[in-house]
Amino acid sequence: MDGDAYVIDCGNGVAHQLHQAGVAPSALRGVFITHHHSDHNADLGTLFLLSWPYLRRPVPVVAPPPLVSMVRHFLEMSRYDLEIRMADEGRPPLADFLLPREIDRGGVVYQDDKVEVRAALVDHPPVEPAFAYRIETADRSIVISGDTRPCDALVDLARGADVLVHEVIYPPAMEKLVEGNNGRTVLAHLLASHTSVDDVGAIAERAGVGTLVLSHLSPPNPAVMPDLQWLEAARRGYSGTVLVGQDLLVV
Repeated sequence: MDGDAYVIDCGNGVAHQLHQAGVAPSALRGVFITHHHSDHNADLGTLFLLSWPYLRRPVPVVAPPPLVSMVRHFLEMSRYDLEIRMADEGRPPLADFLLPREIDRGGVVYQDDKVEVRAALVDHPPVEPAFAYRIETADRSIVISGDTRPCDALVDLARGADVLVHEVIYPPAMEKLVEGNNGRTVLAHLLASHTSVDDVGAIAERAGVGTLVLSHLSPPNPAVMPDLQWLEAARRGYSGTVLVGQDLLVV
């Protein structure tokens, strides 16, 4: 955004994907974690470690507890490498650039001269707290659902937004994929804590959003669930534009 980057969640490969998208590490302005499942936070430390030589200012990281402890342990785990590079390459301490800010409730969680970020508590049992984020800019508003089952708080946060990026699952396909390997337990979690694609259109319509982007697709394999099926299901009860999220998609 005008040369600045704001990252929502840091799953596996986030630094690589930012590079693929042409986002310079020096552009990093803020990082926001929706909740502490590994597919949303696994590469938080790695993002900063790989961006370290290019960072020019402290970067706030907004996330639920135990963010402060996680950052401290990551820095301790990396201490050998960090100390060698500081001595050998003259780098300043990485800790100077990584500013953790824990949140446990909704409201405005970040503001600068370009954006305001507001959070809302969503329902993603058994993880508590879990958040969705709304990013307001001078010309648009974008809402990221995080992982959540249908809930009024998400609808309220997304009301009137230009874009809603919402996670979705397709339960019939998931039933086949999770057979064996504790599959019944996994399926029970998915059904209790995520949003079916059959429900997401009604959520977007209630919120009055202009564009709905389907994200965090489960199952992610297009051979199992083609884009057309995702679109057909999500369009039911929704009058706006629906897109199926893909890596490096620009909306």
